Amino acid sequence: MKLSAALRISDGEIVAFVGGGGKTTAMFRLAEEIVEAGGRVITTTTTRIFAAQVSLAPKHFSAFEVNRAAVEAALDKHHHVLITGPVDVEAGKAAGVTPGLVRDLLAIPDVAAILIEADGSRMRPFKAPAEHEPVIPNVTTLVVPVVGVDVFGQPLNDQRVHRVELVCALTGAAEGEPVTPKLVARVTGHPQGGLKGVPAGVRVIPLINKAEASEELDAARETADRLLGNPNISSVVIGAVKHGVNPAREAHGRVAAIVLAAGRSTRMGRSKQTLPWGDTTMIGEVVRRLQASRVAEIVVVTGAEKESVEAALAAAPVRFAFNPDFETSEMARSLQVGLRSLPLSGNFLAALVVLADQPRFDPGVAQAVIQRWRETQAPVVAPIYQGQRGHPLLFDRSTWPDLFALPAEANPRDFLRAAGRIELVEAVTDAILRDIDTPDDYERERRA
Repeated sequence: MKLSAALRISDGEIVAFVGGGGKTTAMFRLAEEIVEAGGRVITTTTTRIFAAQVSLAPKHFSAFEVNRAAVEAALDKHHHVLITGPVDVEAGKAAGVTPGLVRDLLAIPDVAAILIEADGSRMRPFKAPAEHEPVIPNVTTLVVPVVGVDVFGQPLNDQRVHRVELVCALTGAAEGEPVTPKLVARVTGHPQGGLKGVPAGVRVIPLINKAEASEELDAARETADRLLGNPNISSVVIGAVKHGVNPAREAHGRVAAIVLAAGRSTRMGRSKQTLPWGDTTMIGEVVRRLQASRVAEIVVVTGAEKESVEAALAAAPVRFAFNPDFETSEMARSLQVGLRSLPLSGNFLAALVVLADQPRFDPGVAQAVIQRWRETQAPVVAPIYQGQRGHPLLFDRSTWPDLFALPAEANPRDFLRAAGRIELVEAVTDAILRDIDTPDDYERERRA
């Protein structure tokens, strides 16, 4: 997966990289991707970078020599321009520019992104910022705190960590103890750590870099899980930006589950959602299994049996959303109602659509669907068994405007038929296909 896709870079983005563990490499890798896609990009720094890194851009300007016409001409020719302060050859450093200059660069037309290295780490994979840093311009739209996985399991000392004393102060950790995912997540998500200096309302997407071996990936995933417990973190990218065609391995974001339970159960002849199932009800069993899928939020969309469904789930950690059009609409309207009920503060990046009449819902299938989405950021991910597509379906946030545009009588299948890319995940059983519509279905499934 491209880094630009994992970070969800949009046109006109202003990205500040902070932290340690390869932020300069990440910045230039992202610039390469933008140029490859036909865009024009400016890279810069508000701190200092090594003078040798100036050659990573096809054209370099000193801020004291730069003028708009020259930059525009260079962008026309090279598509990528690096702007720094003066280069001190003897010290081997290029100085940073002011936040004011970054704001001035916004006036240059047709620039897909401005990428900024906003602090230093002295080549360490992990750090805490000093009082004077980072220097993040207030026009920034995305902040990417970077950490290298090579710090995990290492002693908390000056050899691996920049400003150990500040890390200890932020976390209560003792110098010399092993660096864990918990410690990294605490610093990265701390207001005086990875979130320091982030303008209000700006997206924050940490990049856990250099994750290649399986044990490194495990530590990175645990860190991502912990970071997503912080509402100020939009998502987390795991990758290895220095190697491979696709530098982003996974993009972890919050997934909400929408349970469609608004149907009238006409073929069953009575409310099927609240029929007994083991020690609970059908809807209770679906929700219980869904909890094992570790989704961030569960929304149950009710309709004909609003009161009985809510009573059956009174003790469950779910949010209810009522579809007032349940008598005249199809599943698409219930999905729209469920999506609109999600709290804006949740930063949800995908929705898992679950049927209330599939009590043999497999949490393992849901986790496999979510994992495939993490690896691909595909618009739609669906399980398949022997060539037949089933549920749950996952819809990336990028598809939601199209879902909202569906008419009330539409079915999500209408959108699937029109979707450009559907990523399929093989299921090992036919549970993804087995829903309960009739009394015979119900008796058969109970005996299964």
